[in-house]
Amino acid sequence: MSQTVAIPDKLIKQLEEFRFKRNNRKAALVVKILRKELEMVCEKEYDDSFFSQNSLEDLAEELPENAPRYIILSYVMKHEDGRVNFPLVLINWSPTGSPINLLTLHASALHNFQEIANVAKVIEIRDGAEGLTDDAIQSMFK
Repeated sequence: MSQTVAIPDKLIKQLEEFRFKRNNRKAALVVKILRKELEMVCEKEYDDSFFSQNSLEDLAEELPENAPRYIILSYVMKHEDGRVNFPLVLINWSPTGSPINLLTLHASALHNFQEIANVAKVIEIRDGAEGLTDDAIQSMFK
């Protein structure tokens, strides 16, 4: 299958390390597409030290309002019956203020990235920081 955007081995290794080093806290890996090179790179990783002092809403405030990103999120899911699990989700950050050419490129690479990241759940966030909240993530699992 032809790929629009390359996913370098370095990023694949980062995704694998992120997947297996998860602990019992929130963590996130933000990935962007370099348009000229047509490849993905890890822009930033947020670990439990960030989330111990900040919320998911604070992460959203750090994301660009005019450029799409993929966010792999290790999320703390507390169930009503007391169980706790830590699903890995892919957030497709596609703010409506992004240029159409970037949104198109981003959308064309989503499925391949989802497969490489080995994440089943994809959450679309189009309305910027207001859409990326704990309540929004929790509602996706109900």
